[in-house]
Amino acid sequence: MQHRSKISKPNGLSGSIKTFIVGIPKKYIVKTGNILGDLVYLLDTRHRRIVRRNLQFAYPEWPLNKIKKITLKTFQSMGIIVLEICQMTCFSKEDILQQVRIKGKENLLNTVKSPKGVIMISAHIGNWEMCSLFLSCYIQKSVVVVAQKQPVFIERIIHKLRTNTGNTIISKKGAMIKLVRTLRKGKMIGLLIDQGTSRGEGVDVTFFGRDTYATHAASLLAARYNCPVLPVYCIREPDANLTVIVEPPLKLHKTDDVHADLQTNTQIMTDSVEKIVKLYPEQWLWFHKRWKRHYPELYPEDLARRQRKRDKRRARGPKKR
Repeated sequence: MQHRSKISKPNGLSGSIKTFIVGIPKKYIVKTGNILGDLVYLLDTRHRRIVRRNLQFAYPEWPLNKIKKITLKTFQSMGIIVLEICQMTCFSKEDILQQVRIKGKENLLNTVKSPKGVIMISAHIGNWEMCSLFLSCYIQKSVVVVAQKQPVFIERIIHKLRTNTGNTIISKKGAMIKLVRTLRKGKMIGLLIDQGTSRGEGVDVTFFGRDTYATHAASLLAARYNCPVLPVYCIREPDANLTVIVEPPLKLHKTDDVHADLQTNTQIMTDSVEKIVKLYPEQWLWFHKRWKRHYPELYPEDLARRQRKRDKRRARGPKKR
């Protein structure tokens, strides 16, 4: 279902500027975003190297020319996201509903009826910032979203965008207590689960057949409060329009072995992420060093950088008190 609401038209000069930005055709956003991505691809050697190595690691069967092609498309996708976010800062709720399609709406509408609260899991794919905005507008309920802190000048823009539809943003640090309170009230939470974590904050899983750690927060909360886990992703279609894909609630394990269930269910969630990434590999955030804790040799330059920092600290000697 795609809502066909009219684009809101605020009054005044600033309102005219916003109306102009909202009305910029998608094709121009994509074209300019591709150019921006091309430029960053040429200049940012470090992240170009990380993306390429991640792709080679995940897809060892791919020829080099395909690796290079998807690497470039990853940068282009990021360029498009940046411009989309700039445009989204001017969107009203009606604009968001008009701009985004939804696939699997029955999965969403049936699940939000749960009195136990709902855990929505997602990943840094397509336009992930649009995902929670659209959902809160579509079901007319707020979502509590966990997010990492950004540099101050970015945080101000992003926080305003993320809360514009009534959602609540909480910091990743110390988030568990607030998430527990949210689920106890029967509300919805949103978690991005595709990035790596430390051994103390996660469990062992495989991602693209390779060992890594993944956060067990969603599995822990689902087990403790017996609430459904709903995979939701916002991807960009070939026509450049955004589609929110809502998959059926995951079938999680529940046995007497709590620790085994935690690992099994986290793997089920990780498999969901892997599935969507395989469908849209050029739209995932390959810039993240996803396998660094198990395969540090995959990122030798970062190892060397950390070693240089350690050497400098040793050279300066112990801190004076």
